[in-house]
Amino acid sequence: MSVTHGAAPAAPVRLTFPRIALFGLAVFALLLYSGGWELPVVGENATEAGSTILRVAYLPAYAAGFALIALRPGASFRVLIRQPFLLILLAVAVASTFWSVNPDQTVRRCFALVCTTLGGAALAARFRWPRLAEVVGASFAVLIVACFVVCLAVPRIGVMTELFPGAWRGLWREKNGLGGIMAFGFCILSAAALLNPRRARLWWTFAGLAVVLVLMSTSKTSLVSLMLGVGAIGFVLVARRGPAAGAAATWAGVTGVVLLTAFILFAADVFFAILGKDATLTGRTKIWAAVMREVQDRPWLGYGYQAVWGDKSGWGPFAWISKNAGFQAQHAHNSWLEQWLGMGLVGVIAWGLFYLQTMTLAVIAVFRDRGGALLAFPFLVVYSLVALTESIAVTYNDFRWVLFVAFATKLAFPDREVEA
Repeated sequence: MSVTHGAAPAAPVRLTFPRIALFGLAVFALLLYSGGWELPVVGENATEAGSTILRVAYLPAYAAGFALIALRPGASFRVLIRQPFLLILLAVAVASTFWSVNPDQTVRRCFALVCTTLGGAALAARFRWPRLAEVVGASFAVLIVACFVVCLAVPRIGVMTELFPGAWRGLWREKNGLGGIMAFGFCILSAAALLNPRRARLWWTFAGLAVVLVLMSTSKTSLVSLMLGVGAIGFVLVARRGPAAGAAATWAGVTGVVLLTAFILFAADVFFAILGKDATLTGRTKIWAAVMREVQDRPWLGYGYQAVWGDKSGWGPFAWISKNAGFQAQHAHNSWLEQWLGMGLVGVIAWGLFYLQTMTLAVIAVFRDRGGALLAFPFLVVYSLVALTESIAVTYNDFRWVLFVAFATKLAFPDREVEA
């Protein structure tokens, strides 16, 4: 497989009002999807069911996505049909309304899921890799500045005082929210610097600030994600130096994964101690066991997309999961189990095929497409890790799902088909 030595940096794009407006519109939508506004606006105890603001605040983000699609409908259509498993996944989610234990809730959340997903696809159709990196990077830059403001100037919002006193949480409800988002942010901002050398100093500065926020969150899981992201970026840079370097980097990467897996399997106690976790991963294994007991009753079709966690009847699957786990969870804390619970094996297979297609394209991009290699591959590596302990896949109104869809669809839609 030949390596394309990344072409020279793209010529600067002449700034015009339409381009600036499109850039701002995309950043605005991403900031809404980040959820960073929720804690300062509605407080940490507000829920979607109890807050009208949370119900309607994402509508402008949907509108921004549809506006981007309307500007290039043909490109948006071509983006979607090149990821057929994504369309199948959405179809399964919508179809689950017919067997959902809470159909009204599934209908509402399917609508939000479709709008969120289309927003990600619209970004892929609208922007080339270097510009897309800066669009997402600008969103993270705004979030980083806002986090430092609330943590330093308004600590009652930005700093935790109960469970983990002194840990920074920024704009999110707990420290892992800040740390996890900023681990992704480092990957994005590093890619923005590498793909846009004229503004590299700016983006590297924000990447460094993202690292500071990960450290201040004191989230060891997020620190592991950050280190994995650094390793993925390093792998891409080495692999693209030539065929020999690419082969060496690939062998080193595979060996590292094997050794890490062996370490986790055969020295689990040491691994958990390093992370500061117990053997249940802070109760996650209890949730997984409780979810699997409910999955056995509806293994093929599940209970309906996002129908379980909003069921407060006291007799449905949520009640049984809470009883068996010993506490109430907000989601399955595993993206794969989440799809199985909500959409059954049909949903898991659809998600698995979409994920497999995306990761295959990302690996190919490491050797053939500098933009996809630097922006998509590190993000997807970190995403794969986080998805094992958090329900971040096929999630409505979620920043990380928007980015996953944007990068997944962009990997199948080369820059030569994008106008600007």
